[in-house]
Amino acid sequence: MRMDVILRVVTKLILPFVLVFALYVQFHADYSAGGGFQAGVIAAAGIILYALIYGLNAAMRLVRPSVVEAMVPLGVLIFASVGVAGWLTGLNYLDYSNLSHDQVHGQEWGVFFVEVGVFVTVSSTMVAIFYAFAGRGRR
Repeated sequence: MRMDVILRVVTKLILPFVLVFALYVQFHADYSAGGGFQAGVIAAAGIILYALIYGLNAAMRLVRPSVVEAMVPLGVLIFASVGVAGWLTGLNYLDYSNLSHDQVHGQEWGVFFVEVGVFVTVSSTMVAIFYAFAGRGRR
C-alpha cells in the first residue's frame, strides 16, 4: 500500500472534526435534523476513513475489535433498559415520562438515552461490518 502523504495529513486533520460533528449531530438532534443513527454513521465513517488511509491494522489498534464487539450489545442494552425503566415505573415500554421529576424532563432524558443507545449500536455495528469485510482472506 503506497502511503500518500497528502491523504494521510488531510485525514489526520479532518478526523477530529468528523468525530466532533458526529457528537454535534447526536446532541443537537432535539433542535434540528439528526440523532443517534445519523451520528453513529458519521462516527463510523470517520473510523472507516482512518482504516482506508492508514490500513486495517492501524484502525484495529485505534478501535479494538473486542471493544467494537462489546459496544454492539451495550447499545441495545441501553436502549432496552430505557424501555424497561418505563415498565418498572408502571408505564408502557419506552414510555419514559417517569424518568425525572416531571413528565417533560422525563421525556427529554428518555429520548436522550434512547438516542445514545442507537448511536453506540449503529457506530459499532458499522465498524464491525467493515472490519469483517476488510479482514476477509487475511488469515
